[in-house]
Amino acid sequence: MKRYGIFLLPALLAVGSLAAKAPEYRQVQARENARKTEWKSYETKTVDRLAGFNPRRSDPRQDEFGGWMVDRQEATGFFRTEKIGDRWWLIDPEGYPYLAKGIAVFSMGGSDRQREALAEKFSTPEAWATSQQAMLRSYGFNSLGAWSAVDVVRRTEHPMPYTVIVSPMGAYHSQHRKRFGGKYKQAGWQGYRFDLAMVFDPGFDAVIDGVMSQVAKYRDDKYLVGYFTDNELPWVNDALDRHLTLLAHDEDAYLTVRRWFEERRGKDARVEDITDEDRRAFMAFYFETYMRKVTAALRKYDPNHLYLGCRFNQHRQEMASPEIFAVAGKYMDVISINHYRLWEPRADWMANWEKWSGKPFLITEFYTKGEDSGLPNNTGAGWNVRTQADRGWFYQNFVLELLRSGNCVGWHWFTYMDNDPQNLKTDPSNRDSNKGVVAWDFTPYTVLLDEMKQLNDCTYRLTQYFDAQKAKAKREMNR
Repeated sequence: MKRYGIFLLPALLAVGSLAAKAPEYRQVQARENARKTEWKSYETKTVDRLAGFNPRRSDPRQDEFGGWMVDRQEATGFFRTEKIGDRWWLIDPEGYPYLAKGIAVFSMGGSDRQREALAEKFSTPEAWATSQQAMLRSYGFNSLGAWSAVDVVRRTEHPMPYTVIVSPMGAYHSQHRKRFGGKYKQAGWQGYRFDLAMVFDPGFDAVIDGVMSQVAKYRDDKYLVGYFTDNELPWVNDALDRHLTLLAHDEDAYLTVRRWFEERRGKDARVEDITDEDRRAFMAFYFETYMRKVTAALRKYDPNHLYLGCRFNQHRQEMASPEIFAVAGKYMDVISINHYRLWEPRADWMANWEKWSGKPFLITEFYTKGEDSGLPNNTGAGWNVRTQADRGWFYQNFVLELLRSGNCVGWHWFTYMDNDPQNLKTDPSNRDSNKGVVAWDFTPYTVLLDEMKQLNDCTYRLTQYFDAQKAKAKREMNR
């Protein structure tokens, strides 16, 4: 069986330094959101301007899942992970290396106008799913992210590999809020009371099994990559302080946390005595309580598929926490991260995520919004750029850094389709912005997709390119 190292062939690859400033890279104008009047220029790498790389050569042939038919590893009939040399991979059910080049929220929309457009263009949901999966594959995508219409996809003849999101904490949150008349006096931006995930509540324990039992129907499906639980939960750095100062003293969560604090610091310990070391230790205990409960239920109903985590997104909190990532590495197969507010992912952060956890990561949300779309682009965390081409160049630049890290096993662009701006029932944070690869009426943004395709079609050879750079750098250091 061939090992991955065989593909580091310097004779086939001219290796330049991507990290060095290169004047030939594109400059893209962007602003953080529609309220910002200042546009800034960002250096933006694209595959056609990488020194010594030929984007026109094709990647190896792919199997039915989108895995590259080279360097075959052990086939288990399900997706799994493996680190080969210095690079992490997903391994598809046939044993071939695979990176998830995905689109999130592959769904048909819900407005009257979208239903009319669906009927006119596709007739049925199954015809839509067949047509649009073929369209995405033609642009080099091979995976579907969270909140996709997976039950429709599974009825098609050739399903794309997909993911499923289940929300045990979200389900309990809905119940918990009703106890307070449907609204908390104080809540964080995700809507949780005091910005705390309620992992210590007996009520949370009571809903977990019922929510997680929903995954049993997928347990034997080879096209399922894995599961997410919840999304962007509030893992705030001062969670210990909040539990002890904001909760009523007869609440189960307060009692559990107070007991933990006294066992750590003594019966007379006061809130004023809390140190940063205490906060970090508590964060590990707090987060592990959630991880232990949800993974036990998940494995009960599906022992076959990957657990992809709970979709971190706060740069200064969980994404910067060695304690959180150490716990994540004990329970997650892949660590999921929604990545916003940076033009490109930072190399040191990506290295730390793997070092702290011992696991690869998956970028599960990122995007930009084009001002040539006709939408106002007032909502959402993604950058505003001027054109669809700029959106495609942002995609290339962002993914190139993911590939260079060696620790990323895929990415999901958010999202498949723009919301109908006339549909006032949609989530306000998504309503009026150009996030999709197709417009609200299923019209593709072909300029964007063409630029995405340019990178998607040579992804495997890009892994070789970056691995050869690293090998060369190591040789030079050892001289």
